[in-house]
Amino acid sequence: MKTWQPCPGNILLCVNQKRTKSFKMVLESISRIIKTQLPAYLKKLPLPETIGGFARLTVADWLRLLPLLGILALLGYLTVRPFLPKKKKQRDCLINLKIQKENPKVVNEIDIEDLRTPNVCYCRCWRSKTFPVCDKSHIKHNELTGDNVGPLILKKKTL
Repeated sequence: MKTWQPCPGNILLCVNQKRTKSFKMVLESISRIIKTQLPAYLKKLPLPETIGGFARLTVADWLRLLPLLGILALLGYLTVRPFLPKKKKQRDCLINLKIQKENPKVVNEIDIEDLRTPNVCYCRCWRSKTFPVCDKSHIKHNELTGDNVGPLILKKKTL
């Protein structure tokens, strides 16, 4: 049975010593895996001598190779990933793909007799903070993407 013994000196020193011991145990475990278990695993793998030898592997052989192939694929992806082209965010994509592409901005005006206000602008870029009413967010969107989307303007028809 262990008896309780006070920590000699500073309590922080005692805590640091315990952390150091647990850190050493983790490092020793990793070292054992790398030095003994990994080489033993790699020796048991059914790696063929030629490319044609892969065709002769059985399903059980492929299952034994699967963890190694997965790790190699992950390492390859992580190595190549910084050089892959960055995906555009959804916000940077074009909205208008084919309507009036020759115009710098597509704006449609419709005259309506029963409109209370003289003009009402509705958003068609889906970026407006006051959606469905246009707040001119399409201007920034068009500058960023080269798009030509604009609002739908409803005008009060004058008789």
